[in-house]
Amino acid sequence: MSNKNTIAISGKSGCGNTTVSRLVAEAIGLRIINYTFHTLADERNMDFKSLCLLAEKDPQFDYFVDEKQMELARGGQCVLGSRLAIWLLKDADLKVYLTAAPRVRAQRIFNREGGSFENVSREMAERDARDTNRYKRLYGIDNDSYTFADLVIDTDNLDQNGVAQRIIEFAEKI
Repeated sequence: MSNKNTIAISGKSGCGNTTVSRLVAEAIGLRIINYTFHTLADERNMDFKSLCLLAEKDPQFDYFVDEKQMELARGGQCVLGSRLAIWLLKDADLKVYLTAAPRVRAQRIFNREGGSFENVSREMAERDARDTNRYKRLYGIDNDSYTFADLVIDTDNLDQNGVAQRIIEFAEKI
């Protein structure tokens, strides 16, 4: 990899962005940047779902989180894991997009957060649709169009360690 060593990892919820980004950063010795709506909700003592609904009506939340991520990523030597990392971090040395079937993603979210599987599946699908519409409206980004990524990994049959290992091996070749 170049001296800058910047990796951007994106994917929809339940694909493993956060965990995989952390594993890759730790293995390669880079800073992890994972400033998300979850982080902002915690900082503002807000419920995550409430913040997401507010963001539907007010773009300031997206702009704030995205600008914060770019600010933290300046100078390189990092792994940025976020829904829009591969689009926003245009000069990343490696852009990775993680995919998984909706049922697999919903099962992972259900395992992590609990509730009922049916509700998790429905809420995930609704959030996906809202996110896609919001990204198109705010940035002109279609988060279902990621063919420009250097590496696309279907995570359906891989655990987070297997996904991280594929990214690390790919990164070592560039």
